[in-house]
Amino acid sequence: MSLVVERLYRYPVKGLSPEALAAVTLEAGRCLPHDRRFALARSDAAFDPTHPVHLPKTHFFMLMRDERLAELGTRFDAESGDFEVARGGEVLLSVNLDDSGGREAVERFFAEFLGDAPGVPPKLVEAPGHAFGDARRRPNAETGQYVSLINLASIAALSERVGAELDPLRFRANVYFSGLPARDELDWVDGHLRIGGVRLHVVSPITRCAATTVNPATARRDVNVPRELMQHFGHNYMGVYAEVLEGGELGVGDALLVESA
Repeated sequence: MSLVVERLYRYPVKGLSPEALAAVTLEAGRCLPHDRRFALARSDAAFDPTHPVHLPKTHFFMLMRDERLAELGTRFDAESGDFEVARGGEVLLSVNLDDSGGREAVERFFAEFLGDAPGVPPKLVEAPGHAFGDARRRPNAETGQYVSLINLASIAALSERVGAELDPLRFRANVYFSGLPARDELDWVDGHLRIGGVRLHVVSPITRCAATTVNPATARRDVNVPRELMQHFGHNYMGVYAEVLEGGELGVGDALLVESA
């Protein structure tokens, strides 16, 4: 059975909703364009956009601590800079992120939405070429920006064990694929893949945190995914990180080929 890309997503603002893509063009050493391009930094975060460095996720508003964010659906148009926030089909905010007034409106909106959460008021941050991913640069990697891949069979296997269907989006991956037995992707670490015109180096499994306990459909914590992974499989991994070695186009329906593992 061939391995096939079934879904493709980017997350323009760290901790906020995904945007489905049909295809994307990747560059060597970079994550998906506009993936985690922005973040809502907590008021005491030490992020310096003139000298961007990786900071732990606790410096930002995100689902691990702030599950209410899952109530919102967002849309970002990278060409125009237009950004929209909606809830239950009702548009709550529509601004342009290329405009300082638009950014300030985003900060005011989330300050009110988050209420008395620690770190309010938030600051909308970005830095050219920087992505607010969770993973630090791995020792076996050339870069610190990755594409995340998840085997849909691994999610199905966990769903079966916990007795509840788990929405793949609670894992916030870029690439979801089919055609591989559950958990076999964990054997790919330090191997190489080809998807469409892209060649990748798999650098590590993805360790799962409390963000995955949040049901994206209800914005409530239900299944303790890290605990269930440990109980049933002896680890808390779901998916793998890979760095782009050769850029090109990748899209839904593309075959995934394992070169070595």
